[in-house]
Amino acid sequence: MTPTGPAELLATWEAGLAQHDSGRSLLLHRAARPGAGADELLSMAVGERESDLFALRRALFGERMQVRVECASCGEAMEFDLDATQLGARARKPDGPLRVEEGEWAIEFRLPTVADLAAAGAVRDPAGARRLLVARCTVSAVRGGETVAPERLAALLPERVEQRLAEAAAEADPAADVTLNIGCPECGESTPAELDITSYLWTELDTWARDLMLDVHLLATAYGWSEAEILALSPLRRRYYLELCADA
Repeated sequence: MTPTGPAELLATWEAGLAQHDSGRSLLLHRAARPGAGADELLSMAVGERESDLFALRRALFGERMQVRVECASCGEAMEFDLDATQLGARARKPDGPLRVEEGEWAIEFRLPTVADLAAAGAVRDPAGARRLLVARCTVSAVRGGETVAPERLAALLPERVEQRLAEAAAEADPAADVTLNIGCPECGESTPAELDITSYLWTELDTWARDLMLDVHLLATAYGWSEAEILALSPLRRRYYLELCADA
């Protein structure tokens, strides 16, 4: 991964202020892969994007991630640390379409891409979003020896077949959905918590950007330097100059 400089990260943050989750995901992914175009990023499997964002997070803010979760049973607030090196592991890409056979059904499908997820997310009705996702990702579907068109598939699939499809996709692309099961020290019950790396990383980037802009303001006021000159300083030298300002 090519390190992204402070000026580029500030530009990413500024552009993301007017965006929502999908837009911010794309901006952060561009920061993780500076040389990649939008089409390339949108065509990646969801888990590949998530892996890139976990790698970007480690490069920017280190391996320790602090997570806060509320127990679903008793409401106890739980706070703990995670090792980011253990999250977002990239699985080997499938050589071809995934295949599920269940009863009279035989279905070949590909992993959902970032573009597929964005298209499904634009559909407000959850059932409609599911049908769209299934139709976009299905390569072929056969029921009792007869071909079924992808757009008709979601309405005809039994629940067990849908479950098998979801299991196969999750096994092939484990980084697409990082869910933690947190044991409550108060009541002993477990709470599942999905770790949304886009939201987590954006929150950290927002805090970092606002702190950095305050540093720029203080140093520009004290020394008359431009923003570009201040951002060109290493974090260590910038902090040293700020300490000198405070001691003056």
